[in-house]
Amino acid sequence: MEAALLDVFIEEAGYEEGHPRIRDIAFQVHAGELLGLIGPNGAGKSTTIKTLLGLMKHAKARVSFGGSSGRYAYVPEQPVFHDDLTLWEHMDLAAAVYGLDYESFGRDADRLLRQFGMEEVKNDLPGGFSKGMKQKMMLMLGFLSKPDVYIVDEPFIGLDPRATKDFLRLLDEERSRGAAVLMSTHVLDTAEKICDRFIMISFGKTVVEGTLADIRESAGLPGASLFDCFDSLA
Repeated sequence: MEAALLDVFIEEAGYEEGHPRIRDIAFQVHAGELLGLIGPNGAGKSTTIKTLLGLMKHAKARVSFGGSSGRYAYVPEQPVFHDDLTLWEHMDLAAAVYGLDYESFGRDADRLLRQFGMEEVKNDLPGGFSKGMKQKMMLMLGFLSKPDVYIVDEPFIGLDPRATKDFLRLLDEERSRGAAVLMSTHVLDTAEKICDRFIMISFGKTVVEGTLADIRESAGLPGASLFDCFDSLA
């Protein structure tokens, strides 16, 4: 099998020395693959993401990013932005950080603004945006960089049906390009339709990993929905 674009092994990680919140979590994500990170609230999903991003001070972990650029994009659940920069200035700043060619950046930025219906507010400050508009901005900034790996935390919160459809279409295009995606989500009916595999975490440990068929087998529920399997296993 082709080398993983994201290879994660977390022996343990926590917010205080000697008090790990997660243990023995390991997974890989390959080119074109979408791995769904699922689990109940407090299971350790956010801690897992923070650990692989290198944000946990107390962690024993090994994380490697592959691909031609080794670049990844992180789309957080809670939008993060500069109060004094417009939407366009945020995109311009991201392009500079990623070292993007300005001409291609302009084309891609205009396309994303159009696809997410944000053209009319591109020169506005995001502080006045709705939750959904702020989430759209985070997604656009992520797609702009065309990374090898996407790490997306609860992307559907605040998105209307049209924006959700646009997001999923763009994500499919990026996967066709060869990008790998790790997505943490509570929206299990959508996850069931779009994820290739899942890793379910509960009480800080991996409960089960695999395809929907694997999850059903572990739950002893042949033909069940991901939601029903989740309810049984978590």
